[in-house]
Amino acid sequence: MIQLREAGPALNVALTGEQARQLAAARAGRQPVVEVRPGPSAGRWLLRATRLVGAARIGDLDVYVAPKVPVARLLFLFGYARNPHRWQPASLPLGASDELAPALAEALCRQVDRAIRGGLRHGYQEVDAASTVLRGRMMPARQLTRRLGQPLPLEVRYDEFTADTPENRILVSAVERMLRVPGLVPSVRRRLSQLAERFAGVARLRPGAPVPIWRPGRGNAQLHTALWLAELVLAGSSLDARVGDRAANGLLLDMARVFESFVAAALRAVLPAGQLRTQTTDHLDEAGLIDIRPDLTWWDEGRVAAVADTKYKTRTPVDDLYQMLAYCVAYGLDTGHLIYAGEGGPTAHVVRRTGIRLVCHRIDLDGSTGDLLAQVRRVGAGMTLGRRPGRGSIESAA
Repeated sequence: MIQLREAGPALNVALTGEQARQLAAARAGRQPVVEVRPGPSAGRWLLRATRLVGAARIGDLDVYVAPKVPVARLLFLFGYARNPHRWQPASLPLGASDELAPALAEALCRQVDRAIRGGLRHGYQEVDAASTVLRGRMMPARQLTRRLGQPLPLEVRYDEFTADTPENRILVSAVERMLRVPGLVPSVRRRLSQLAERFAGVARLRPGAPVPIWRPGRGNAQLHTALWLAELVLAGSSLDARVGDRAANGLLLDMARVFESFVAAALRAVLPAGQLRTQTTDHLDEAGLIDIRPDLTWWDEGRVAAVADTKYKTRTPVDDLYQMLAYCVAYGLDTGHLIYAGEGGPTAHVVRRTGIRLVCHRIDLDGSTGDLLAQVRRVGAGMTLGRRPGRGSIESAA
């Protein structure tokens, strides 16, 4: 078992060469799970957490990375980013665990059990099938193309009252995914297994498949909190299916993406009339050979009125300033915004002979949820204060 902490010191660990290779190869998307370097002596390796937090089983090793922020705060950031209107952190007690996977598992177990205590919710689902008797309505075009004039079976479409609904698929898939995460206490793992057995006849989502769309309403009100939590579990970064010849499983969150998505969602709620776009690809040069891709651009009246980049770090490398300067020049803006995760008020750098201001904002993630949103509101106010729309046009964005 390997226990690391986000942004913590490197851990000196005894590993075989094969274990070190498996750890170095493990990825969630393009992000390595841990950084691996040779240690001070033979058989020792230095391991450092990346921006991924959570739990993973890689080969025969269990790796745990604790987040810098409390689990409840992390889940607020993640949940708000996914849907600020539906997220209700007050309805999601997480217990005392300060580790992401155990806290999520306990909360998921409690909420799913509460949601299905009276039985699985059924609903009508449209079914296309081949039948020896007429059921529902005939599908003539499909009958001709698939049956070539044969009278039976009949191609039909009908509504079936079933437990195999999008909501139940989301719930059971999240429960079974959590069962594959290491580090759960036996009692919680046993409860999750028992919950999974109660979803008989419900299809499981394939790994990597999109989560079905569900619409909250009075009919499924008892499922809302469990569904929001299940979506968070399913949205966590998944490990590659195999590392070499060994299976790998885990539940990991990319903190840089969580922070970027939270800031975008919170800014979208507070910026005045306009359109906030994320990851817009444009060009620095007239020939269109040099790509730029700012994290956030705010469009007003068909022009880029403000540009910002989010950075999940506390310091300001000079490369960040060069990058933002390029964005300002490309869009004809006199101010660019860099949004960091850290303490302190905004600072500004005025570029010589241009008058361009590069403003560095900081969001203190240790604050309360209300304070976090207030900090983002202040950033939004800074982005719109005395703005001068640039030359960029909607048509210029790919």
